[in-house]
Amino acid sequence: MTYPPTPDHIGDPNNAVPVLNIPNVLTVARLFMVPVFGYLSLAIEQTDTVQWLSATVFLIAAVTDLVDGVWARRYGLVTNFGKIADPIADKALIGTALVALSIQGEIAWWVTGIIIFREVAITFLRFWVIKHGVIPASRGGKVKTVSQIVAIVAFLIPLGGWVDAVAQMSLGVALALTVTTGIDYVLKARILPQGS
Repeated sequence: MTYPPTPDHIGDPNNAVPVLNIPNVLTVARLFMVPVFGYLSLAIEQTDTVQWLSATVFLIAAVTDLVDGVWARRYGLVTNFGKIADPIADKALIGTALVALSIQGEIAWWVTGIIIFREVAITFLRFWVIKHGVIPASRGGKVKTVSQIVAIVAFLIPLGGWVDAVAQMSLGVALALTVTTGIDYVLKARILPQGS
């Protein structure tokens, strides 16, 4: 696979990264997809068609979350806007899905509460310590995100059977990683000021 040539602005402090770039467009698109997904997932009539449609919208939005960060880092398109908007869009999407599934009785409220609390707390923590350094996403954090996505999609699609087992298993993995990676981020944040 070949990639486009390295952008000229990488490594050039006098050439600012344009805010209007593909990763940021994907982030904004994800933000717009959140209310659409929320409307579909909480529609009064949850027909199979509506459930498949809400699962599709969620999956497309989740894929943009996985793609925009990789794209921004690979091609030097990281912006301050992206640093703020990306995690907000990510948490809004996951949070909306968890709340909707809890309203539907698919996921226990205490599970949703733990995951949302962790996501919001770590996002604020990252912003709080950003002047000392960036806390990079850990491998466990990435697996946690993938587990959340798999679990939510499995809960959303109207298949049942083995899909329900996948949903429960993925949610269990996501919950365990939510707690462990949250603790890990806090420990990493504590040492950042000392090294600044």
